[in-house]
Amino acid sequence: MNEILVVKNIEKSFGGNKVLKDINFSVEKGELFFILGSSGCGKTTLLRIITGFEVADKGKILLENTDITNLHPSKRKIGMVFQNYALWPHMTVYHNIAYGLEIRNRGKEFIDKKVDEIIKITKLENVKDLYPYQISGGQQQRVALARALVIEPKVLLLDEPLSNLDTKLRESLRREIKRIQKETSTTMIYVTHDQKEAMSLATRIAIMDEGKIVQIDTPLNIYLNPINRSVASFIGEVNFIDGKVKEEKAKEIFVETEEGDFVVSNFSNFKRGDNITLGFRPEFISFSGKENLIEGKITDFEYLGEITRVSLKTKKGNNFIICVLVENFTDLQIGEKISFSVKKFMVFEK
Repeated sequence: MNEILVVKNIEKSFGGNKVLKDINFSVEKGELFFILGSSGCGKTTLLRIITGFEVADKGKILLENTDITNLHPSKRKIGMVFQNYALWPHMTVYHNIAYGLEIRNRGKEFIDKKVDEIIKITKLENVKDLYPYQISGGQQQRVALARALVIEPKVLLLDEPLSNLDTKLRESLRREIKRIQKETSTTMIYVTHDQKEAMSLATRIAIMDEGKIVQIDTPLNIYLNPINRSVASFIGEVNFIDGKVKEEKAKEIFVETEEGDFVVSNFSNFKRGDNITLGFRPEFISFSGKENLIEGKITDFEYLGEITRVSLKTKKGNNFIICVLVENFTDLQIGEKISFSVKKFMVFEK
């Protein structure tokens, strides 16, 4: 592993409120690492400790194997892009970007070369002589990113950088950030509460909940194999069914639920009598399967482009969501019975 940043045993309290609880993770060089969690879970506090704007009660921060825990923020070689951009209103785009190099007393020729390079990468050539109030929110965000990148930080931290933008612009800038990160090979730690940002951009994601990191993995593995029910609910939609293990055999468990009996593969760590919760994603279904069948009546449906999102209610009163290709369902009717097979279950302790 080529670790560039290591966070060890970080804890932080404000008054009697413990907001960070034994935080541990490492980030590899060139990685786009996400910290994802709901508002108030401690994400921004953790970021501020990494930058040095907050002091941890306990723990260490290592950058390239050097302990920077007690270093002043200006000496950490860590950049920061703030949620509100924090651009100088009296400076042009060019001088906003150049500012970090100017205060480091770099020569004019060096500054001009570096700023021109980063302006090209961030596609700001046409606005470099304008002031922040004369450009769009998306362009302001790219200026903030360019200003942080031009000083060549070892690690760049981004705190909810797209939260002030509308949906369409956020989607566009996600792609821009991914492109810029690849072109510059900058190691980035990106904090957000937006699942789509994390799932579409991240190399790996650390899921935070109530001051703890509960799972670190690739976006795909977190989506397919969430560690608990809470993570499963936070990342995308999921349907739950409570049940009890009736029998276990090799790598299969047979689960009894009020919706019927289900066979679940690749789970050998549960035994007969265990109370568990089964989960399945809305798209993990089939209309041709012969086992793990569920039947219900359609209560609602939405056409979402190529996908139809169908709500249904079973005889036992359970409500489920399934997603199907719109071409397969062109004549849906409220109240119509529908039967499907679950292709993949997730299993959680109850």
